[in-house]
Amino acid sequence: MSLIKSISGIRGTIGGAPAENLTPIDTVKFAAAYGTWLKSSSENKRLKVVVGRDARISGKMIQELTMNTLTGLGIDVIDLGLSTTPTVEVAVPLEKADGGIILTASHNPKQWNALKLLNNKGEFLDGKEGAKILDIAEKEGFDFAEVDDLGETIVKNDYIDRHIEEVLKLKLVDAEAIKMAGFKVVVDGVNSTGGIAIPKLLKKLGVEVVELYCEPNGHFPHNPEPLKEHLTDICGLVKKEKADLGVVVDPDVDRLAFIDENGEMFGEEYTLVACADYVLGKTPGNTVSNLSSSRALSDVTKKHNGEYNASAVGEVNVVKLMKDSKAVIGGEGNGGIIYPEAHYGRDSLVGVALFLTHLAEVKKSVSELRQEYPAYYMSKNKIQLTPEIDVDGILKAVEEKHKNEEISTVDGVKIDFPENWVHLRKSNTEPIIRIYTEAKSQKEADELAQKMIEEIKGIIA
Repeated sequence: MSLIKSISGIRGTIGGAPAENLTPIDTVKFAAAYGTWLKSSSENKRLKVVVGRDARISGKMIQELTMNTLTGLGIDVIDLGLSTTPTVEVAVPLEKADGGIILTASHNPKQWNALKLLNNKGEFLDGKEGAKILDIAEKEGFDFAEVDDLGETIVKNDYIDRHIEEVLKLKLVDAEAIKMAGFKVVVDGVNSTGGIAIPKLLKKLGVEVVELYCEPNGHFPHNPEPLKEHLTDICGLVKKEKADLGVVVDPDVDRLAFIDENGEMFGEEYTLVACADYVLGKTPGNTVSNLSSSRALSDVTKKHNGEYNASAVGEVNVVKLMKDSKAVIGGEGNGGIIYPEAHYGRDSLVGVALFLTHLAEVKKSVSELRQEYPAYYMSKNKIQLTPEIDVDGILKAVEEKHKNEEISTVDGVKIDFPENWVHLRKSNTEPIIRIYTEAKSQKEADELAQKMIEEIKGIIA
């Protein structure tokens, strides 16, 4: 079992020993560190924090511990209960709160949970802020409130509905066009809060909904990461129901994947590509994704005469570069859509609404739309190293060997060849090099990965 502390929060498995797993003690300690940091960095005498959770079995326990710790520090809490990551992000500025905590382990299995931390804009903390919180937690530098100064908890159960209303207000979301198209959609909510949010949104848009695993009980019926090998049930149901498409989200609803009318994956990488194609057609501008995302977004951006930029992996890095480059849309190739007109966070509700508007306007099937985009295929591998091996030295040697190619060292080493690319990243927690490749066929992507693995082995030897 495991406990992982990072600048973006604390994540671990439920049960076991403190400091080794995500126990009640670790939850209180980390929530107290976040609250203490907020108090030290805010001019407000009375602080307010929004807290929401996905439907994990441990969620209610972790949420009660977190909220009671914050009120113990003299901080008021807005309790959203069952929620989604983007819903909490939307709620923070709407509530004029000083921060937010999302209790979710995203696509990890049910035994995991996590505290993900937001600033007063409803955006993830940067590295500097996260490091301060880790330091406070390590030193246990907490000062709790006296009895007359304890915080209060205010329950607000309507925020998914309010989030949906914010989505419907977006200029590029055409609810009438979607309704007129008469779509039938199958939704896989992996028995988490996507099973609440996505059907509600679709019904507001006049879509016929077929629900699959939409009971928010935390018992995930399959691996919750929305990858092809985990989605055989919805692929079969889309065909059986003769639906126009399928919609799949992860447990906290910030990753989005589509299934076409034939029960085939639209491609997680192409969620962002399709939404960007629609947005850029209406509001020309720039785009951003991370270095491990598909080249297809760059191709589509250039088609619309925009500029594409790639950030280091991680949502906070994507958001920073989006702001710096004034991008009109961006995100990550894992199905994460970031649309600044809504907010600076990955939001599957926004992605569904934009995609369906696009589909209604082009009057094509999902499979026909997919054929309009460049065909790229990815391969994701890793090479396990022994602890004494100098990973940085290996990456430097690879960079030197390919110095005549287009190279980025923003995050590991990415080599852009004319027809394909390879991205090498080291793990921060173990001696591993992750190897991502993309090419115009799966065979070529796999072969490029194997070639790079052999090259690394040769450098070590």
